[in-house]
Amino acid sequence: MGKLRLGYVGGGFMAQKVHLPNFASLPDVDLLALAEVREELGRKVQDRFGIPRLYRDHHELAADPDIDAVAVSAHFALQGDIARDCLLAGKDVFMEKPMAVSVEQGEKVLQAERESGKRLMIGHMKRYDAGNELFKATLDGFRESGEIGPITFARNHGFCGDWICGLDTPMDSTEEPYPPAPTVKPDWLPKEYLNSYLGYLQQYCHNVNLLRWFLNAGDDVTVKAVDLDKDGYTGVVLFEMNGVRASLESGSISHYRWDEHTQVYGKHGWLLTTAPPLLLKNVPAEVEVYRAGETQQVTRPIPKDRWSWSYKRQAEYFVRAVQSGEPFRTSAEDTLTDVRIFEEIYRIWLKQQGAL
Repeated sequence: MGKLRLGYVGGGFMAQKVHLPNFASLPDVDLLALAEVREELGRKVQDRFGIPRLYRDHHELAADPDIDAVAVSAHFALQGDIARDCLLAGKDVFMEKPMAVSVEQGEKVLQAERESGKRLMIGHMKRYDAGNELFKATLDGFRESGEIGPITFARNHGFCGDWICGLDTPMDSTEEPYPPAPTVKPDWLPKEYLNSYLGYLQQYCHNVNLLRWFLNAGDDVTVKAVDLDKDGYTGVVLFEMNGVRASLESGSISHYRWDEHTQVYGKHGWLLTTAPPLLLKNVPAEVEVYRAGETQQVTRPIPKDRWSWSYKRQAEYFVRAVQSGEPFRTSAEDTLTDVRIFEEIYRIWLKQQGAL
């Protein structure tokens, strides 16, 4: 196939710092158009990236017959609706996570996929990290060989820190106000809890998505217990994922690095993947494997793509999958499960607070 003719919706932080530079660098992409409701900002971003066409909004961009696919980064509550419109306009779509802020919104997006015959990929870049891919392949091998015995427990710890990591990619700005976003939320969620829900969802949907992938859980996930502080963010949640007990440890720390790791235990060993700061380029997750039993051994395998950035590998994957027709690793249908899980967590927590 020829180059993928791509349109991009949004000219904000993630667009300028991450996605536009990555897509523009790919030899199989023709970055054809940009849509940005902030007119002055749109012109600046268009000029810096040499994008031929500039549109006032995503509707105009989606109506362009020359565009094959659209990538989107916008407000959490708005992205799903933009993706839906672009799907119905006949475009394959990549969008930042989360794929929706409610199951109801997400199901409308899936319906647009079915009606249009086009596909949506969600930007859970942790599944495209070369270190995490090595972790997953090693864990799958252990399941087949039985080397570390049955899987007994999994945990993800995410206390965050400095996620920008000094990324010095240029960024244009203007005095134009940030576009207002609609109030989209689960219908059962009291409005005063919307911001805390969105903050928790957008941060930790990454972590739950990664755990599900490691454990081959798909939609086989049950929330067993919720212990969150009154901020609706800090604490521990217990799950059953594909028959395995798993935990999510959430919180924050004034840390100048990045504090996140995922560990999966078997009866005779464990695997550990330690995440780099999100915007640290060309550094994949570090993997450690512990084998117990008669001979104790710790190894630290290095992925073949050892100097790589999960965000760029994700962009490469999207382009390849659109051109080849191969399934998306982070499809809309799969990632709707994350939205369901977070609705369930917050329902339980709000009932504990006496707010439901």
